Amino acid sequence: MVLVLGVLLLAVAIVLLSVAVAEERDTRGVARSLALVRATSTAPELLTDEADSPFGERVLRPLRGRALRTGRRLAGSDAAERIRHRLDLAGNPAGWTVDRVLSGTVLGATAGLVVSGACALLLDPALPFAVLLVVAGAVLGFFSPGLYLYQRTYDRSERIRRDLPDAIDLLTISVEAGLGFDAAVQQVARNTEGPLADELARVLREMQLGQGRAAALRALAERTEVAELRGFVGAMVQADSLGIPIAQVLRVQSAEIRVKRRQRAEEKAQQVPVKMTVPLIFCILPCLFVVVLGPAVLNIMDTF
Repeated sequence: MVLVLGVLLLAVAIVLLSVAVAEERDTRGVARSLALVRATSTAPELLTDEADSPFGERVLRPLRGRALRTGRRLAGSDAAERIRHRLDLAGNPAGWTVDRVLSGTVLGATAGLVVSGACALLLDPALPFAVLLVVAGAVLGFFSPGLYLYQRTYDRSERIRRDLPDAIDLLTISVEAGLGFDAAVQQVARNTEGPLADELARVLREMQLGQGRAAALRALAERTEVAELRGFVGAMVQADSLGIPIAQVLRVQSAEIRVKRRQRAEEKAQQVPVKMTVPLIFCILPCLFVVVLGPAVLNIMDTF
């Protein structure tokens, strides 16, 4: 009996000791948590700002940095100059830089790979088609920034080509009214809108910064892919170097560009029948055959 009582007392003592130790650990844990909260609230502003930084700075910025480094390795050493020229041709869209294009190619390839891989998993096609889909998605994502810049360049070139005759007419009228060439260009840039007006305003700013007129006009020709504008710039540079009256050159250029504009309209009009052939054959004629020959076919089938 005494032995059993001693064992029971020993067990009770062990239980009480374990409970006391657990309570002490909980107290220490709570105290440690409170100390961490106080340390966080009294931490320097630099540490708190770093902890409270937005998701874009903590995750997206390092991701763009890695993508930029990868894009620079893939593009080559002369990629920066080529991309800068393409940005000039596209009119330097807002927010687009060389680094953004390089990082966009890698991020676009990654996004295209992920999206095409998800589509392949959902559709569950054959293995060759799945591989082709994933590769096509990655390639499309890689070239998506370049395709965007190409479309912007095409739209901008068409707008310049459409606005050039009116701008040269206004320039001719201003010069014949007694204004100098620089003042006439300023009038055109001020009274018109669009990419051509922006380019003429840039030419004026470059001349105000000390660049020569011929160099500023040549830079204008390099920033566009419009053949008419390049010819106009070449004629103006030659007239400036040879001392030919600018009003006469402008009058000739205006008439020539008007003729080219009319010829381009006639060319597009001649292309309409050819372009209508494909939808006519594959879309209109099958429906017409169904409507015209359908009842006859049904009658023949009933007869035989």
